[in-house]
This record gives sequence, C-alpha cells and structure tokens, in this order.
Amino acid sequence: MMKKEITCIGCPMGCRITAELDGDKIISIEGYTCNIGKKYAQEELTVPTRMVTALIKVEGTHQPLSVKTSRPIEKSKIFDCLKEISQHTVVRPIHIGEVIIKNVCGTSVDIVATKELI
Repeated sequence: MMKKEITCIGCPMGCRITAELDGDKIISIEGYTCNIGKKYAQEELTVPTRMVTALIKVEGTHQPLSVKTSRPIEKSKIFDCLKEISQHTVVRPIHIGEVIIKNVCGTSVDIVATKELI
C-alpha cells in the first residue's frame, strides 16, 4: 500500500487530499470537502489530464498565434501534442475558436485558436 497527497484545484478551498493506493487501485480518499475534490483526486490518481496552451507559427509574420486544446488531454501526451503543434504553420485570417489541428496526436481533441488574426 502507498499513500499519496495532492492539493485539489477544483475550487478555491485547495483541500489537501490523501489517497491510499494499492498499485493503480484507489483504496481510500480522505480530506476533500466536496464532491469536486473527490472527483478531481480520482482522475488525478488514475488518468491525469491537462489543458495545453501554446504558440503556433503564422505564415508571413513573426507574430505567433496563441492556441489551446479544446479540452484536457492525458498528461502523458503533452509533449507529443506540443511537438505536433510546432510542426504546423497557419495562414491568416484566423478567427477565435477556429480549429487549427483536428484530432491532435490521435486524442480526438482539437487545437483551437484563442485570438483573432486578421
């Protein structure tokens, strides 16, 4: 058995959550004050995910375009995602929310523009 401590980021409370694990299996979770904390701990301990933000090259300018994932991706795929983003260049005009890369790294998550570039 192993104990692991994490700080919940689900709400402003920032609860210190302690989980007892047997390999990959969660035996117990303590220290959360709401169901958001419990859900966060379960996800963070089994398949942690993160939103990814990055800059992508824009053809004909030195001004990059800010982009992000349309939803969180598995933490283990972040560097592959950033590598794929770095291999792309976009052409103006770009509109906020426009899909820049579909299905990044086979995750079914898209890379979308976070600003307008006219």
